[in-house]
Amino acid sequence: MPRYVSPQQAWELMQQEGYTYVDVRSPEEYAASHPKGAINLPFLFIGPEGRRPNPDFLETFRKVLPPGSKFILGCAGGNRSAAAVEVLAREGWGDEIVECRAGFVGRKDAEGRVVETGWSASGLPCEEGATEGRSWEDLRRR
Repeated sequence: MPRYVSPQQAWELMQQEGYTYVDVRSPEEYAASHPKGAINLPFLFIGPEGRRPNPDFLETFRKVLPPGSKFILGCAGGNRSAAAVEVLAREGWGDEIVECRAGFVGRKDAEGRVVETGWSASGLPCEEGATEGRSWEDLRRR
């Protein structure tokens, strides 16, 4: 079962316990702005043809975050990270999974109202650009 944390708790885990924040949003979303120190392993690609699964997600995840790694999954508002949690759980990850369910933008209800504040609105540190060594392009080449 994954453990759910707020953006503030995610930041504290990163600073105090060495967790890696895994931003599962698209490379374009990551480049626009992302949590400081986050790596980008997109779960889905978003383009003119719509959303499509990233066929290299699991393979790259295994290379970048081997068993025993401490990581936090996050997306924009919780949908993609929840789907990534399900896939990782099926593949053998378990209690080590931590999810920042509010993500970068915030978790919303069915009417689109923010019900849990995300990373950016929490005033936590952010970065822009495809951060060298942490971008999808760099990580998938490992």
